Amino acid sequence: MPEIVAARRIRRDCAIILIGLLGIVLLAWTYLIHMGRVMVQSYSMADMGMMTMAHDWDHADLLMTFLMWTVMMVGMMVPSAVPMILAFAAVNRNRAKRGGPYVATLIFLMGYLAVWTLFSLLASLAQWALHSAALLEARTLTAVPWLGGGLLIAAGLFQLSPLKNTCLARCRSPFDFLMTEWRDGKAGAVWMGVRHGAFCVGCCWLLMLLLFVAGVMNLLWVATIAAFVLGEKLFPRGRLFSYLGAFACVSVGLAWLMGKFHAG
Repeated sequence: MPEIVAARRIRRDCAIILIGLLGIVLLAWTYLIHMGRVMVQSYSMADMGMMTMAHDWDHADLLMTFLMWTVMMVGMMVPSAVPMILAFAAVNRNRAKRGGPYVATLIFLMGYLAVWTLFSLLASLAQWALHSAALLEARTLTAVPWLGGGLLIAAGLFQLSPLKNTCLARCRSPFDFLMTEWRDGKAGAVWMGVRHGAFCVGCCWLLMLLLFVAGVMNLLWVATIAAFVLGEKLFPRGRLFSYLGAFACVSVGLAWLMGKFHAG
């Protein structure tokens, strides 16, 4: 009977967590869709000469860009982290049943999101630098052709690297990660979240930078990258996604660069 009660509690916890995560992702995508519409309206006003899209950045621009990147990373990365979050909740509940300290799953999630928030800050600074160097088209938020092609090739080659393979393996094996990285208490939960987030960043950071290729706020591109990352981590043959992604990125990057070279 105690085992049945414990199993029911775990299922209840997982259901609550899934509903909460779904709510977070929906809120993130609602914000992104709203921002996309605002940008389209701004482009239309610029076309009519009512405003200009090109201007020097100030701290308000950096703050809004940082907010945009942070929300975007939440919407893209939380779905692929669901297995790890649920695994943490299950192990945490079982350890609490045996007398260990119980820690809210939200604390683990905060550690994970803290790492992606730091990445969002670095991506925002990179976008600021690209804008200042006139390497980012102000209207579409896309990198100049040679930089876009270079990013595609770099991302493709990274897909085949040992670092990518190591980080992806850690992200694909939630219980193995928890068994080797487990720390008790709130500080331990935060640390595990940070560690898992670091492996996720190590696995996906160049894929995220591909947003500069098709447009930082191109929601179709955002959804495509998010789906690719999800497939890499969750599908049984997820490593095959890496190889296919490598081939696609390098091929498109080379074709892009050669096309621009011949056009020039």
